[in-house]
Amino acid sequence: MSSELTGNLLVAQSGGPTCVINSSLAGVISEALNHECIEEIYGGLNGIEGIMREDLIDLAEEQQRAIRGLRFTPSSALGTCRFKLRREADFQRVIQVFQAHNIRYFLYIGGNDSQDTADKISKHAAAAGWEMRVIGIPKTVDNDLVVTDHSPGYGSVIKHIATVVRELSLDAEAMGQHDTVHILEVMGRNSGWIAAGATLAKRRDQPNDPPHLIYLPEVPFDPNKFLDDVAGVLKREPFCFIVVGEGLVDQDGNYLTTADGGSDSFGHSQLGGVGDFLKNLVDKHAEGIKTRSARLGHTQRAAATGASLTDSDEAFMAGQAAVRAAVSGVTDKMITLVRGDSENYTCETGLADLSEVANGVKHLPRNWINEDGVSLNYQFTKYALPLIQGEVDVPRENGVPSFVRLIRNPVDKQLPAHSFE
Repeated sequence: MSSELTGNLLVAQSGGPTCVINSSLAGVISEALNHECIEEIYGGLNGIEGIMREDLIDLAEEQQRAIRGLRFTPSSALGTCRFKLRREADFQRVIQVFQAHNIRYFLYIGGNDSQDTADKISKHAAAAGWEMRVIGIPKTVDNDLVVTDHSPGYGSVIKHIATVVRELSLDAEAMGQHDTVHILEVMGRNSGWIAAGATLAKRRDQPNDPPHLIYLPEVPFDPNKFLDDVAGVLKREPFCFIVVGEGLVDQDGNYLTTADGGSDSFGHSQLGGVGDFLKNLVDKHAEGIKTRSARLGHTQRAAATGASLTDSDEAFMAGQAAVRAAVSGVTDKMITLVRGDSENYTCETGLADLSEVANGVKHLPRNWINEDGVSLNYQFTKYALPLIQGEVDVPRENGVPSFVRLIRNPVDKQLPAHSFE
């Protein structure tokens, strides 16, 4: 395939937002403006679902102030979706939209399922004889994308959680008399990367600092051991602080809790409530113990005022790298973040096959978890600590963050409406 391909670029966002996903979008727009072969820069509203509706906006018409502001604005500025392409008619519709708007470069910012969608779209485009370049840009707070060292969004979420643990622990310490248990439930689905990040709240050389216990999906849950763990902490500490990942499983690999038994269009269980599950265990079996359970929910992925500058900068770099790769002739790849070998942390971008990334899950290495199953060792800290460094300068108005909104000037539709039935 020739490296010279003239046409329009379309970028879209998918899956759960993060507080740096828009930094990748800013990287895409900023870099695309530098290449003459890219004639127009379009954004797809609400991911692939909006593309099928032909809901496109002209990103080149956005003010530069707004583009710069994307670097500190959380959530998905283009909107998002969790829509799985299944019908052949849906794939054909996507290709028709690409053809109608001369889309020769398609960049999709998202996680595991999004990379799978991008891979399938590229294959359908090739089968239809439509020449284009498809590049995935990684995004997930879960940090469970395979191949890449880490994912944009992860550094910021664990920076926020470590901060929350320190703050809540001071509150718990003031109230505790060897009789209080505080439980914090965090995201993570099938991997414990987010919950593990709470260990960064510990001060150097203070292993007994909170969180005292961290429960991870990688370690099957034993209720009897859990009660013994809590009792052991309360013997030596005035309070017990617990962090638990939402995807905690029992000895048979089943989720301890799901939210009303629901699932998304990709078949993923809707998780939530494991913190209350643990609270009920303590309430039932530990007399005289006061328990509190908190669930951060969506706040952890939207906390832009506590975002990691390293994370934001790397997200921007990933967006730039995606454009450069596509223009140079690369397709069917996802941008990866590659850690340098030196002791001083460095990061650059690489490439991985979309088919290799799609639907895979990267678990927390078992040898980074101590034998007790409820704490992390130095290998995790060495891995994670560089990812939370630096602070994003978020402007404020009247004391609250001043985030940007895109104008979203629509691109004229060229096709009849699509049926989703």
